[in-house]
Amino acid sequence: MPQTRLHITAGKSEADRIFAALDTAFEEDGLPIAVLEVDEDRDIHEVSLYAEDDVDGIETRMKAVLASLSVPGAIEREALPDIDWVARSLEGLKPVHAGRFLVHGAHDRAKRRSGEIAIEIEAGLAFGTGHHGTTAGCLETLEKVVRREHPRNALDLGTGSAVLAIALAKLAHIPVLATDIDPIAVRVAAANARLNRVQALVECVTAPGFHHPIFSARAPFDLIVANILARPLMRLAPEMAAHIALGGSLVLSGILERQRDAVVSAYVGQSFRHVRTLHREGWVTIHLKR
Repeated sequence: MPQTRLHITAGKSEADRIFAALDTAFEEDGLPIAVLEVDEDRDIHEVSLYAEDDVDGIETRMKAVLASLSVPGAIEREALPDIDWVARSLEGLKPVHAGRFLVHGAHDRAKRRSGEIAIEIEAGLAFGTGHHGTTAGCLETLEKVVRREHPRNALDLGTGSAVLAIALAKLAHIPVLATDIDPIAVRVAAANARLNRVQALVECVTAPGFHHPIFSARAPFDLIVANILARPLMRLAPEMAAHIALGGSLVLSGILERQRDAVVSAYVGQSFRHVRTLHREGWVTIHLKR
């Protein structure tokens, strides 16, 4: 069914207020709501709500929310074409090369070449198709770490689509524990491991942080990769130190360039040594050793 986008522009602080109010007002409706910066120089943000039916009624409710906030400006409408966006996104995803790795969708199986480590990942419910700078940066760094250190036991914390766990299993032929807090992501990860024929090496488990007995059973890890976000990574520094082997390596990403120093400091404080930082598309991948 075609969607209609109802949107309004405002400054950042105003846009954040609008987003929070709409998110509360439409929480039970399950309608997608987003806020996006559209003009950095003039600090203009756009708050959008997407509706498929009863657009007039939803717009009336939006107006009531805006009136309660005393927000000026009119709500604009944009009719969106009826497109299968998942299918369209797959068509637009080109194979990604990162070191020896080739990450591709089913539609690009014919593009695999001899000598490459091919990983087939479809765009779906879990993060990580290889197209984000953080994932590609992790793949490049993991290849170097595995070649130099020959780890025997690895952890992919916050695995998402399991692209990194699959990469480790294919490259190093070692057991990899792949965990995520999202059970849907874990199901996708397990399916991708089977698709890439490494299910015997990759164990996918739903586990928040390190609060699951699987970690103590499998630790210490020679290698931990975590492509999450900077703040959670900083909070996890003591537990990372507790679960990694002496001399083991950490590969961390999901970190903006401006957050790099704070993350490194958090791990140096836990007796890690910074080895290398890889910069890619405004993001960094950090290699540290215990």
